[in-house]
Amino acid sequence: MKDNFKNKKMDLHLAIQTLEKTIENPRIGLPEDIFFFISRLTAMVNVDLLVRDKHKGILLSWRDTVFSGAGWHVPGGIIRFKESLEERIKQVALSELGTQVEYNPVPIAINQIEKSHKTRGHFISFLFNCYVSDDFIPDNSSRKPTDSGYLQWHQNCPDNLIKVQNVLYRKYIEAPVNGYFSGSIPYEYIDH
Repeated sequence: MKDNFKNKKMDLHLAIQTLEKTIENPRIGLPEDIFFFISRLTAMVNVDLLVRDKHKGILLSWRDTVFSGAGWHVPGGIIRFKESLEERIKQVALSELGTQVEYNPVPIAINQIEKSHKTRGHFISFLFNCYVSDDFIPDNSSRKPTDSGYLQWHQNCPDNLIKVQNVLYRKYIEAPVNGYFSGSIPYEYIDH
C-alpha cells in the first residue's frame, strides 16, 4: 500500500514536470491543451472591455467558439501568470482592437460565472469602462463579418450577444453605467 502511494506520487511529479517543460513562458500564455486542462481545475480570471464612444455606441467583436457559440461579445481576455488587471486591459486592447484604450481603473462590474461544461466553465470577470481615440476606425481589412475578431460599433445591444454576456452585460450596454462598482458580487450559473 505504501509503495503504491509512493509510485503514484512519483508518477504525478513526473507528469507535472512533463507539463511544465511544454510551457515556454506562462506570462505570454499557455499551450491550448494545458490551458483547457487548468480551466477544468480552477476558475479563470478575466477582464472585459466595455469600449464606448458617445457617438458610435459600444464596440463589440464577433466570436464563434464551441464554448460560447456564435455572436457579438465584449472584448476581453484571461489574466496571465503574474500579470496585473491593468496589464491585461492594455494587452486585450492591443490584441483585439489594435489600439490603446483609456479606462476607468475601477471595474463597473465583477461577476462570478459557472457554466454547465467543465472546460472553461468557471470565471471571475471584471468589466471596465474603456474609451478609444475619436479617430479610431476598426481594422477589419482581413476579416469578414462572420470571422472571429470582426469589430463593429453598435448603437443598441444586438439580439445575438453571446449568452453569458447577454446575461451579465446587456444592462451595461443598453444603459451605460459610468459609476463605480458597489454592492455584492453576483454569482451566475449559465447552462451552455
